[in-house]
Formats: sequence, structure tokens, C-alpha cells
Amino acid sequence: MPAASPAISKADTELLQALGKRLRAARKTQKVTAVSAAEAAGISRVTWHRIEQGEPSVTMGAWMAAAGALGLRFDLHDPAKKPEAPKLPDRIRLDDYPQLKSLAWHLSGVEDVSPQDALALYERNWKHVDARALSANEASLINALSTTLGQGRPLV
Repeated sequence: MPAASPAISKADTELLQALGKRLRAARKTQKVTAVSAAEAAGISRVTWHRIEQGEPSVTMGAWMAAAGALGLRFDLHDPAKKPEAPKLPDRIRLDDYPQLKSLAWHLSGVEDVSPQDALALYERNWKHVDARALSANEASLINALSTTLGQGRPLV
């Protein structure tokens, strides 16, 4: 029988539920069953299910094991501290970012674009981006573009 849930705020309950949904989405994206993921994390299937539901009685250790089994990790962020905005280059070379280059197919003879144009290409054509094929470098660029120019709206 699970432990009694600690008393937490509605906002924290909603955050746990959102984290559980994100964990489930990551598992589904990786095409891993809940049973396999639970086994990899060393926790029961029931605990895995409770994590995906965002139940507050699940231990932090179980959450960490679940995230680790999917190649994810948790970190704490101070909401009072604003993260430093990533530095964007003046021009973005299309050859360095394969997904962006494929989105810019119609720009013949163009080797680089401005950060604003790159963000516009990603936003307009996001349905054509294979997010699973993004390199860490390109995912970082997309994050920097959306954080710096897109008012923090995540694309990935």
C-alpha cells in the first residue's frame, strides 16, 4: 500500500502531473513499454504508473531512477535567478544544421541566414523537422533561438 501523499500546493500537484506526462511522453517516444522501463529503473510497474500520474507520495529516488532509465535527469532551478540568454551568432551556416538546411531548400545559393530567419524557418516548417534526428548542436541552436528571439516558446 502506497504511503500517504504529503500535503502540497495545487501548483506543485500540477507540476508533478506535468512532469509525469513528460516522462510518459519520453517513454512513448522511445517506444519503451511501462513494464520494460520499470524493470530498467529497478522499480515496480505500479510505481512507474504512479510516477506517470504525478502522485506526490512517490519517492524522489524512484523519480530519479525512472528518469535515468530513459536517459533523462532532474535538476533544480532557482526561479528568482534568470538564466543567462544564450549567445547567438550573427549568421547561422546552413551546412552546420542539417534540419535547418532542409527547411531552407528554396533559398538557392544561400549559405547562411540571420538568427531571425532561422527561427522563422523552424517555426513555419516545424512539422517537417524530424526531432529525433536533431543533433545536440542543432537542438541547442533551436533552444537558443526560441529563448532569445521567440519569447521562450519551446519548439522542441
